Amino acid sequence: MGKIIALANQKGGVGKTTTAINLSASLAILEKKVLLIDADPQANATSGLGFDLKTIENSIYECIIDQIEPESAILHTEIEGLDLLPSHIDLVGAEIEMLNRPEREKILKKSIEKLKDQYDYILIDCSPSLGLITVNTLTAADSVIIPVQCEYFALEGLGKLLNTIKIIQSRLNPDLQIEGFLLTMYDSRLNLSNQVYEEVKRHFQEMVFHTLIQRNIRLSEAPSYGKPAILYDATSKGAINHMNLAKELIDKNTEYHPSNN
Repeated sequence: MGKIIALANQKGGVGKTTTAINLSASLAILEKKVLLIDADPQANATSGLGFDLKTIENSIYECIIDQIEPESAILHTEIEGLDLLPSHIDLVGAEIEMLNRPEREKILKKSIEKLKDQYDYILIDCSPSLGLITVNTLTAADSVIIPVQCEYFALEGLGKLLNTIKIIQSRLNPDLQIEGFLLTMYDSRLNLSNQVYEEVKRHFQEMVFHTLIQRNIRLSEAPSYGKPAILYDATSKGAINHMNLAKELIDKNTEYHPSNN
């Protein structure tokens, strides 16, 4: 059975979608069967994997609101083993439409539950908010990766996110774990990056991934070509960082995949 991992941080611009795209691609390159769920109305993970949003017929919106089978919305990417459940701008209105639904926080969980048997990893790219869609993703997830940008306000708002996770653990998903804090946009030349890294390590210790995602032009350029960094420039720092992250994640989760032992 696969593992569902949400990538969440209500602070925008922390590299969450970039991580979702490139970690998913790297896991697939390492011969894991991976599904990336785009749960952000901006649909950047969908376009970042090369799909034209105008041609999307079914998306996560239809799965949540119209209760269609997710298999009918899943798209195959150009990387073997990597599938995508795309997003759509319609997802903006989904939270209002879900308000009067019974067990509204568990709609996504029920929709994707049976997909766990089909994939090694299901990654969910959350929107930069703590609204009902994000609550749904955290309720559906086994764990959460929290990207933290190496900037001055890095820890601002993390307390709110951690409090939301605690509430979900106590009321909706007692098995939810923090997979780890991931430092993104790291620049070793800047004292600030090193200070943020040290502060996050001091606060969260072993919960911080060893892998750092460095600032990298090729990593920033890749989405405009609809490709993960490993297809755009496999030798770039961005591609190598995410491959290392994928290996670290697999090593941490050997109990989910006994074949790795």
